[in-house]
Amino acid sequence: MTPPTRTAATPRIAFLGPVGTFTEQAIGGQADLAAAELVPLPTMGDVLFAVHEGAADLGVVPIENAIEGTVNATVDTLAFDVNVLIQRELVEPVALHLLVQPGRTVEQVTAVTTIPVAAAQCRTWLREHLPGTTVRAANSTAEAAATAAASDDAGLAAIANLRAAEVYGLDVAARDIESHPENRTRFVVVGRQGIPAPTGHDKTSVVVFQQADRPGSLLAILQEFAARSINLTLLLSRPTKTSLGEYCFFLELEGHVADEVVADCLRSLKAGQADVKFLGSYPAAGSTGPAARAEVSAAQRRAADWVQGLRDAIG
Repeated sequence: MTPPTRTAATPRIAFLGPVGTFTEQAIGGQADLAAAELVPLPTMGDVLFAVHEGAADLGVVPIENAIEGTVNATVDTLAFDVNVLIQRELVEPVALHLLVQPGRTVEQVTAVTTIPVAAAQCRTWLREHLPGTTVRAANSTAEAAATAAASDDAGLAAIANLRAAEVYGLDVAARDIESHPENRTRFVVVGRQGIPAPTGHDKTSVVVFQQADRPGSLLAILQEFAARSINLTLLLSRPTKTSLGEYCFFLELEGHVADEVVADCLRSLKAGQADVKFLGSYPAAGSTGPAARAEVSAAQRRAADWVQGLRDAIG
């Protein structure tokens, strides 16, 4: 990955490092992000706090994996610890490989290091090919690769991507070892302020804190969306970290706060629940995104032309 030309006005983007993570790989697929000053940080919390505290203009962190679900460290930090807004989402294919020191083979592996979510995604392969092997936790797949490369233990392997193998000089002993071939991770780009304009294919993320933990309280929240035909794309309960058994809800929904139906829903939730934390309205990712946005734009132009035709007929 060739370092881009940077200027004094180039934004600083914090990401889960070190160099060689899937987060860096996702950034590399976005021309504007790749041209920024990239700042690798050790943990997802570090990235989010760097944006919150003004040490970085933007931050990129994983939030959901197709196999293992939501990344709780990201969700909880967004919900409880920082005040940032999601600016966009990125979806990146994830291929995991067993990386070893040069010349080593799978049969010579005695321990594996990677992040817990990656180990979980490869549990079937590990059970079949390296049963009983110790798995050591790392903060990122790239950190795992760096650790394996520098280790005096030649039997230590890492689970990471091909970029990490290239960066840290490791051999690929086994390819595509994740349990499901269509594995993808969703990342969010966060900033301190600003809500992107609606595109016609957007998402909104909020955290809803219940007014009271009572029977039907979740149903009351969900009915606000159902009554307005708003589709929820994600619903996750998380402990409030204040008392055992108390939960809040992380929700993602289709639409933008600029849409009146979404705004009306958020008003009702804010009035009826203990609190609502707004995490952003932003362009939705996915292969259908450009087509959906184009369709909405064309429909808006047709509607505008229709109304203008009516106005032209006045008098």
